Order: sequence, then structure tokens, then C-alpha cells
Amino acid sequence: MPTSAKPAVSAALAEFGGRVRQRRIELDLSQEGLAEGTALHWSYIGRVERGQVNATLHNILRIADVLEIDPGTLLKGLQAPAPEPRPTTAKRRPKAKPTPS
Repeated sequence: MPTSAKPAVSAALAEFGGRVRQRRIELDLSQEGLAEGTALHWSYIGRVERGQVNATLHNILRIADVLEIDPGTLLKGLQAPAPEPRPTTAKRRPKAKPTPS
């Protein structure tokens, strides 16, 4: 039974991944070739390109270096998603002090 594709985590990650893929293709690099140059796994590169993983700064720098592009170019104009609301917690009542017998 085929599994459905995991969606992108956010629009920003999808756009970033698309920029990585576009540049990789411009340089005629395979995902494996990019992975080899960055010391990352090829499956991780695929997840980055599909926007399924939030790459760390160090990994973005490695990817940009192999793609011969300024990291800022890959990130320019991207917007972080709005933070998810924090769950509200009920205020705890102080424990009742035991009454002396």
C-alpha cells in the first residue's frame, strides 16, 4: 500500500527547498552529489527540498557552499510561520494545609 507524501512543514520551508532544488539542478548535481559535498545523507537533502525538515544553520551553510551560492540568497524574503498558540493551563490552587488534630 503506497504511503501519502508528507506535506511541507511550512510555506517558507517549501520555498527554501525549492530554491535548493533549482540551484542543484542548475549545477547539474544529483541529490547524492549534493549530499556527498555537504556530508549530509541524500535522503535528508530530499526532505530539505520537499520542505519536510527545518534545516539547521550549519546545514544551510554547508548546502549553500556546495551550491556555490550565498546563503542569504536561499533565505531572502522568507517569512517564519506564525507561532502556534500556547495551550492555556488552569491555575493551580495551593494545597490545603493539614489541620492539626
